[in-house]
Amino acid sequence: MSKTIVISHEPVLNRRRAITATRITVHASNSEDAAAQLNLLGDVWPGGRTVFISLGGATLDVGLLSWQPPPNAMIEIPATALAAPATVELLAQLQKAGIPLCLDGYQVGMALPAGVEFRFTLTPSTARIEGAPGIVLATGLTNSDELDQCSQKGFGGAAGWFFLKGVKPAKKLNSSQAQIVRLLNLVRTKAEIKDIEAVLKQDVVLSFKLLRYLSSASFGLSVEIQSFRHAVTMLGYDKLNRWLSLLLISSSKEAAAPALMKASVTRGHFMELIGKSFVDKNEIDNLFITGAFSLIDTLLGVLMDTVLAEMTLPETVTEALATHQGPYAPFLALALGSEQSSATSFNAQAKILQLSTDAVNRSMFEALQFADSLEMT
Repeated sequence: MSKTIVISHEPVLNRRRAITATRITVHASNSEDAAAQLNLLGDVWPGGRTVFISLGGATLDVGLLSWQPPPNAMIEIPATALAAPATVELLAQLQKAGIPLCLDGYQVGMALPAGVEFRFTLTPSTARIEGAPGIVLATGLTNSDELDQCSQKGFGGAAGWFFLKGVKPAKKLNSSQAQIVRLLNLVRTKAEIKDIEAVLKQDVVLSFKLLRYLSSASFGLSVEIQSFRHAVTMLGYDKLNRWLSLLLISSSKEAAAPALMKASVTRGHFMELIGKSFVDKNEIDNLFITGAFSLIDTLLGVLMDTVLAEMTLPETVTEALATHQGPYAPFLALALGSEQSSATSFNAQAKILQLSTDAVNRSMFEALQFADSLEMT
């Protein structure tokens, strides 16, 4: 495809701050181009939950029908376009095909098309929602606390990255987080297995989680684990480092922790996918850690400087997280750009890395798919 089409994403959360859907915005100039781009991504489509598809400012018309939406896809229809002949024609076709619809930009008293079912409605958090069809989702929230206010007004959830804001940082890690960091430091410096085993023996919960992980079907061990030393040996330093890193970002007890963890893992996997042709093979895990730890301060409720001071990380990772500088910084900036509504800045960041938007979009979909499928133990 010769045309440059950027795709960005944001999560949809319910009242309990659990991610229930992904909202994809295809920044195309028309429906036909958007359909062509989506067709290219069918093999990496994130099928774990509902996917809202928005065409941003593009005119909705039957050109979109050249795309075959997966069963979990839902098409957003802008309220401002409901009276447009091209949209009316498309609505009839979508309704006939049984493709779920979402109304974007509802206003009280507006005329809705007869016989058209909207399962969800998107509208600003400050708007009145009387008479809105389906489950109403708020947009434009600026922090996590505002979701509670919206819930009291009748909203069923919200779309956006609002849950990244509003966390009050503590001055130090809690005891369980500090223990995981201690183990991570030992693993990253390739300490003696007996020293790693000694720390595991001090933490019953952490030891249980490790043994449960090793015995899970996803790991696929065919031998019985005889001891902690055996467990560490079977897993190896690299896999143990990755498992502990994931365990650290999933250790928060905050209500929004599962959503934050999904966002962290998506960033990490996206960074390793787009960066694998730029770095040595032994650095790919560092790209993942950079992306996954980019929300570690919000996840753990502590300042980034506090976390980094406790951890033994490569200088390239620390530099990207602390100052957004260094060789990994452009990849982190691209990951952050995929979460923004500005197609211009996102596309500019891709050009800095000389990456095609097709490659970036594919990596983003793969990262979303990976985060959806991940089961933390």
